[in-house]
Order: sequence, then C-alpha cells, then structure tokens
Amino acid sequence: MGKNREVKDKDSDEATPYTAKDLFGLIFYLAIIFVIIFCIIKFVGQRTIVDGSSMETTLQNGDNLIIDKISYRFKDPKRYDIIVFPYKYQKNTDYIKRIIGLPGETVYIDSNGKIYINGVVLEEDYGAAKIEDAGMASSPITLGDDEYFVMGDNRNHSEDSRFSDVGLIKKSDIIGRAWVRIYPFNRICTLGPKHHGSFTVKSYE
Repeated sequence: MGKNREVKDKDSDEATPYTAKDLFGLIFYLAIIFVIIFCIIKFVGQRTIVDGSSMETTLQNGDNLIIDKISYRFKDPKRYDIIVFPYKYQKNTDYIKRIIGLPGETVYIDSNGKIYINGVVLEEDYGAAKIEDAGMASSPITLGDDEYFVMGDNRNHSEDSRFSDVGLIKKSDIIGRAWVRIYPFNRICTLGPKHHGSFTVKSYE
C-alpha cells in the first residue's frame, strides 16, 4: 500500500486580492446604505433628545424620542399631538410642545387658568399644571387656516404660543410628531394623545 499523501492547494494560504469590481461593489453597497439612512432621517423619522422641563411630567429632561416626520404629509395634526418645530430666533434649536388649538379655532385662557376653545373649556387629563400666565391668550386669539396653538404640559415653565417669541405654529414649520420614547428603557412607550374622551367645539361667542 502506498503512503497517504496530503494534497494541498498551493494557493489556499494566500489572500485573494480584491479586484476593482469587488471594490466598486463595496462602495456601491455602502452608498445605498447611506442613502437609505439619509432618507429615513430626512423624511421618515429621527432620534431627538428632550432638553428642559417644559413638557413635564409627560416628558423628562434627557428622554430619547423617535420623531415621526412622515404622517403629516398625509394628514393634518390633531389636538393633543406632541410636535417638534424649530425655534425661529436660534439656529439648530427645536421646541417640543403639545397642540392645543387647531386652525380656525379661537383660544382663550381666563384668569383662573382655564383654557377655552371656541367658548368650551378644554378637557385635559395628562396632568397639566394650572396656568399662572395666560400671555397673549388672556384675550381671545383666533387661529388662521394653517395655524396651531401649542403649549408645554409644564405650563408655568414653558415658552409657547402664549408668548410672541414662539407664537402660532404653521403646519409647514412642524418637523414631526413625537411618536415613541426609546430611553430610559423603563419608560419606553408610544406618545399618542392620552386624552380619550370626545371634545366638541362650537362657534366662539
């Protein structure tokens, strides 16, 4: 019997060099991934971090959120939605507030801190604090066809539509809707409106 002989491919230990075609394929693949990520961030959703206390207790300083940037391309914002929009007096600064008044409505805050929409007291069940400063809404404010009145849930520590530096928000100014909190992990949840009752308004008298 002959001795067993080990047959070995002489090239098996040698690294196969990348060809120009392989390199082009890798670059093309990375470019596709980059475009997909860019489109998601630009048009669909993005991660943002809450800075400040104006939305307490709903949102806390340091909360990490995913912002839905596509829904409002197909439908209008709703009352109680939490939205993100740019602060017009400072670059690279966004505000996060809750929609209180919708286009065409009249918003008024009385001396007891109650909010009226077209003469009807607004029902809220997300722990909003009593309003101490009604700002411009101490007199009735009628919203235009594309204007929204927004407020922070922490009413007495929030710069919002009551004050001229924020004012009324147009739909075109809205970056997106706060969709889900992803951090802290023990507080992960969706951020849809907590108010489940009906709210009917009438013409302001």
